[in-house]
Amino acid sequence: MDAHTQARLEVHAQIIKALAHPTRMFIVQELAQGERCVCELREMIGADMSTVSKHLSVLKNAGIVEDDKRGLQVFYRLQCPCILGFFDCIENVVKENAERRMALARG
Repeated sequence: MDAHTQARLEVHAQIIKALAHPTRMFIVQELAQGERCVCELREMIGADMSTVSKHLSVLKNAGIVEDDKRGLQVFYRLQCPCILGFFDCIENVVKENAERRMALARG
């Protein structure tokens, strides 16, 4: 593998790693419905502000979300909504795996 390919794949892996947590996946799914204030996300997740902020920071550093400070509140939205296509793909893998297991169980 050449250096350019290696670097490109490392960036891809960084984005996938940022998504590889149930809370961050929940945040992305919620932001698919529209922008949310950090306080709203905190209530939905049921975690303290520092935990939610850390998750949002990981997503922001990966380029998945962007923020907009308005007075004392910070609102987040998806930077690239196309990431939802990745979620759809994951769901298809889950369904296909379940179907395979069911077929194996039936014999």
